[in-house]
Amino acid sequence: MLRVLNQAFAHPSEKEETAAMPLAGGIMQNGYQCGMIWGAALAAGAHAYHLYGATPKAETIAINATGKIVNSFHTLNKETNCFNITGIDKTSSALRMAIYFLLQGGTIKCLRKARKYAPAAFAELESAFSEEPVDIPSPPTGCAALLAQKAGVSDLHKIMASGLAGGIGLSGGGCGALGAAIWILTMKNIEEGDSNIDFKNPHALKEIEKFTKCTEGEFECAKIVGRKFNHLSDHAEFVGNGGCSRIIEALTAN
Repeated sequence: MLRVLNQAFAHPSEKEETAAMPLAGGIMQNGYQCGMIWGAALAAGAHAYHLYGATPKAETIAINATGKIVNSFHTLNKETNCFNITGIDKTSSALRMAIYFLLQGGTIKCLRKARKYAPAAFAELESAFSEEPVDIPSPPTGCAALLAQKAGVSDLHKIMASGLAGGIGLSGGGCGALGAAIWILTMKNIEEGDSNIDFKNPHALKEIEKFTKCTEGEFECAKIVGRKFNHLSDHAEFVGNGGCSRIIEALTAN
């Protein structure tokens, strides 16, 4: 989905697109938000950067736009989490996965969903980017962008990650900081010539291990912090006051 939307906005980026693959299956097959949502969120950030550079406005619009594309996905599919749609995750047996993908046509079903979602996401992004944000908080605006900054990545990658904040567009789902950390790590692996970027990538699995030690095994933002963020300024204040700092520090530690 990241590749499709990047091409639609004329911002192709092969490394970034390839590195998003481990987010499929709801973060390394953990069953949280569908990988299409993660890809669309990164595309929102990429477009925001190309329009507004590395600015609070770019982060704000990326997060607001991502909230819209999450809602759009839910409207089309009645769910946002991969497990709720497919009934499988990393704990499913090889037989169960074979039944779903081969006998029940799971791959074709996912492709059909992508075909419907891509134009809907593109339309939502175009609409979101045509609106001027009412409120632009001072940095740090979101947890995922702050993690990217601490990880020392480029301004482009920081803004691309920004929409993942608050469980992707403040939706309260699977942690956006974790998703950003896995994506950034996978880009680094690609740059170093490591082709092992699948769901069993030991580097990414180590990131998840560090994360779950901080959260007692919980993945979802709303459950980790005890609430959802209704407004971007609310989330920005939370992050600015050190919210989720332990998680961010753990994920950016060498």
